[in-house]
Amino acid sequence: MYSVAIMPILVGSLIAFSETKQFNTIIFLIFLGAAILILAWENLSNDVFDSETGIDKNKTHSVVNLTGNKSLVFWLSNLCLGSGILGILAITGWQQDPTVLELILLCCLLGYTYQGPPFRLGYQGLGEIICFFAFGPLAIAAAYYSQTQSFSITSLAASIIIGITTSIILFCSHFHQAEDDLAAGKRSPIVRLGTAKGSLVLTWSTYSVFLFTVLFVILKIYPVATR
Repeated sequence: MYSVAIMPILVGSLIAFSETKQFNTIIFLIFLGAAILILAWENLSNDVFDSETGIDKNKTHSVVNLTGNKSLVFWLSNLCLGSGILGILAITGWQQDPTVLELILLCCLLGYTYQGPPFRLGYQGLGEIICFFAFGPLAIAAAYYSQTQSFSITSLAASIIIGITTSIILFCSHFHQAEDDLAAGKRSPIVRLGTAKGSLVLTWSTYSVFLFTVLFVILKIYPVATR
């Protein structure tokens, strides 16, 4: 479940190493831990916000449903967020550069707007767009910058691939929740499109990952092969 937090940090950091031949293990590990904690906040707070709309009443693995204590889950989520941001602050202080912090705070803001009131953009079918930017271009740019204090066209290209694949994961989660989403007034992509059209979108979204990969090789952003 937390691979979507790990992959952007791993990919961004390894591209930085590939291009600069330098790798700060301490910064990488701090960033990795912070990313996992921030995603834990996102997941836990989403359970809290979803419990308020009733959309999760049939979701047996909702932490709020499992514990029966919404307040506890809410404060635990905030603890995860605070701990994750402390890790990012440590990197910022180490580098004397606020760029990584700014990028991650923007990711957090996007994450909150996904389910948090008064926005609840996920209920308007905008979750995949939010997911693309938060886990793709922003997160990978932050990871790359944490190692190099610069930006890279290669990491941007990679972030498009990671952003799409992460959004696909979220998109797939809507198929089995379509009835609950519709009942709660959540206009998820599957509610809007239906399962048949949604399956077609999923197919072409998956194809796009390979098409972008080929395009980036043609543009010589990606190598044809590595060794």
